[in-house]
Amino acid sequence: MFETLKEQPADKILMLMQAFKEDPREDKIDLGVGVYKDATGNTPVMRAIKAAEKQLWEVETTKAYTGLAGDPAYGDAMIALVLGDAVPRANVAAAATPGGTGAVRQAFDMIKMANPAARVFVSDPTWPNHLSILKHMQIETVMYRYFDNETRGVDFDGMMADLDQVRAGDVVLVHGCCHNPTGANLNMGQWKELVALLLKKGATPMVDIAYQGFGDGLEEDAQAVRLIAKSCPEVLIAASCSKNFGIYRERTGLLMAVSNDASRQKMNQGTLNYLNRQNFSFPPDHGARLVTMVLTDPALRADWMAELEEVRNSMLGLREQLASELQRLSGSDRFGFIAQHRGMFSRLGTTPELVEKLRADHGIYMVGDSRLNIAGLNKTTVPILAAAIIKAGI
Repeated sequence: MFETLKEQPADKILMLMQAFKEDPREDKIDLGVGVYKDATGNTPVMRAIKAAEKQLWEVETTKAYTGLAGDPAYGDAMIALVLGDAVPRANVAAAATPGGTGAVRQAFDMIKMANPAARVFVSDPTWPNHLSILKHMQIETVMYRYFDNETRGVDFDGMMADLDQVRAGDVVLVHGCCHNPTGANLNMGQWKELVALLLKKGATPMVDIAYQGFGDGLEEDAQAVRLIAKSCPEVLIAASCSKNFGIYRERTGLLMAVSNDASRQKMNQGTLNYLNRQNFSFPPDHGARLVTMVLTDPALRADWMAELEEVRNSMLGLREQLASELQRLSGSDRFGFIAQHRGMFSRLGTTPELVEKLRADHGIYMVGDSRLNIAGLNKTTVPILAAAIIKAGI
């Protein structure tokens, strides 16, 4: 049987990670993998998470399964974090998942169950795993214009023109904040226009929010998803705790199904439970429990929010430093977009050939589409990167 298997395409980011490890140059710089790093190049355990782990070790008495949807307290805490009071809690079904990726996969499963003919509209570009999972599940995917390589901003007119083709029953996948891989985001006026189009067409929005707190702040980064949730009849939301809680390896995510008809919550919740059972049974709990403790303990929450602000401001500072250094070296404002983007990533809008030149000549590793991880920089490496960008002719 196994002889019929075909070799699958390698993940480009994982390949990039391996190539970086094998590069003997001491001055190499890793801007590929989407993980936050501090000024020393370490991905730290956040203070509040460490404190919660210590508390949990002292009081935890069992490792028995939680429910199919995970600990209800985790769902409540995350719904409050993401949605605030945008919709009544009774209108939201939720299930814990193995990371944000697990939430995305379960959302696609739910879409396929509800409407096998649904098309999923996805931004061009988007997180590569969106496309990989959709292809694996054989869900029809339609790309819509998003990033303008000339302005390095959102091509909103192109986006709206492409989304004018959606039909009732289709799904439009959007990034709630800190767009990956571009760092370019809609403003609130544009979000409102998008919502109006979705309502007009009868399409269902799906929001992937993986970086809440990394852009303009916890509340600010949630504005778009809250607008969508309170405006649209049905919404799917895939949330991740990997970045803003720094618990990447704990695989902590949540899928929410929001309906403006509270009577559907029971059916939606039953569907989420069923999907969890079919895919992995009970979700992991350790990370979810730590998140719950941090969000519900005033002291832990305050410390977490303070450290998250430190992380956010550090990335903003690196953006401003890089944009300023590139302006100094180039004598132009053409790299000003870097300071305007938000989140971990920016997309330079250059060619794979020039990205390869950066790697070969300067030991600078970034994804071939020119996505660079701002959090992979520090004050010392910013001038090195800026000089390499100019030397490469970008």
